Amino acid sequence: MTQNPPAFGICGLSGSGKTALIEQVIGPLRRKGLKVAVVKHAAGAIDLDRPGADSDRFFRAGADVVLEAPAEELLRTHRAGGGDPTAAPARLAETHDLVLVEGHKGSALPKVWLLGENEAAPPRDVANVAAALPPGADRAEAVLAIVDEWLTRTWLNTPVFGCALIGGTSRRMGTPKHLLRAGGRTWLERTVRLLRRACRTVVIAGAGGVPGSADPCPRIADAPDARGPMSGILAAMRWAPHASWLVAACDLPGLSAEALDWLLSTRRPGVWAALPRLAGAPGVEPVLAHYGFRSRRLLEQSCMRGNFRLNDLAGHPKVASPHVPSHLAAAWQNSNAPEDLKSPARSHAQGDEDA
Repeated sequence: MTQNPPAFGICGLSGSGKTALIEQVIGPLRRKGLKVAVVKHAAGAIDLDRPGADSDRFFRAGADVVLEAPAEELLRTHRAGGGDPTAAPARLAETHDLVLVEGHKGSALPKVWLLGENEAAPPRDVANVAAALPPGADRAEAVLAIVDEWLTRTWLNTPVFGCALIGGTSRRMGTPKHLLRAGGRTWLERTVRLLRRACRTVVIAGAGGVPGSADPCPRIADAPDARGPMSGILAAMRWAPHASWLVAACDLPGLSAEALDWLLSTRRPGVWAALPRLAGAPGVEPVLAHYGFRSRRLLEQSCMRGNFRLNDLAGHPKVASPHVPSHLAAAWQNSNAPEDLKSPARSHAQGDEDA
C-alpha cells in the first residue's frame, strides 16, 4: 500500500457540519480533474445491505462481495485485525488522487477541525490540525485552499526513480544501440548519468550486456507477460510500485538534463502519467516519459488484454500529453540506423551534457 497517502481529515464534534462540508468540496475538487474518495468513520456496524438479499447472504457466509450496476459498483469486504485509520486511505490512494476522511480525529492524518458553537479551539489531544474553522465562515473555500497547497506538496513527495530501457533487435543499426559510443561513453552510460541527476534510484531494464560504469545500477528483467517497451516499464513499476518513474530509452542520443527537468515539471495532482507529443507527430512519445505509480494499474489492465501499445494510454483521462517545447524536441528523436547519427542537432545535443 502507498506510503504517506494523500489523505486529509475533516474532523469535529457531532453536529459540526463535517458531512455537509465534504459534500460541498467534492464538486470543485472533481472539476480540477481529481478523482476523490471519502472514508467515513462509523461508530457501530455498517447498515448497508438488505438482510436476506443475495449479496448479504454471500457476505454473511464469509465472502467479500462486489455489487455491480451499469454506472457504479460497491465493494463490501471483511476487515481483519484492528481499525487502522490509515489502511483504507492507503488502499484508495492506489486509484484515487485525494482521500477525504470524515472522523478519525485521533489519527495522525493532517486535518481541519470544525469548531462547534461553544468551541474556541480543537481538543488538546487532536494532532496535526492545519486549521480550526469556526461556524459561519466560508469553510468550503478555506478547505479547498488548504487542500490545494497540501496536496501539491504531498504529490511531489513521491520519490522519483529512473528506468533506462535497453534491448531490442537493433537490426537496422547492426549493433546494440545502448552500447554505441559518443563523447567517450556509451549511450547507456550517458542515459544513466542523466537519469541519476534527476532520480533517487536508477535501474536498467531489459536484456543485453552493459559497460562497467553502469554495473552499479540494479538490473531488472523484462516482464515476461508483456512485450516491447511495456515489458521493461512494467517490470520497473512492479519492482518499486510506489515510486514515480522517469523512463528513457537508450536510443535517444539527444537526451538532455533540461528535457528530463521539463518532464518532471509535468507532475501535478490528478496526472498519473505524462506521455509527451512532438509538433507534427501523429502519436505520443512513451519511451521518454513520466509514469506515476497510479498508472501501473493502467499498464496491468492493458497487459491483461494483450494490448502492449503504450500509445493507447494517451486516451485515458488521467494521462496527460503535453507538447514538447521546440528547443527540447531533439531529446525525443530516436536513432535506428547509422544514417540517423549524422543529424547535426543530435550531435550538438550529445555535446551539451559534457559542456
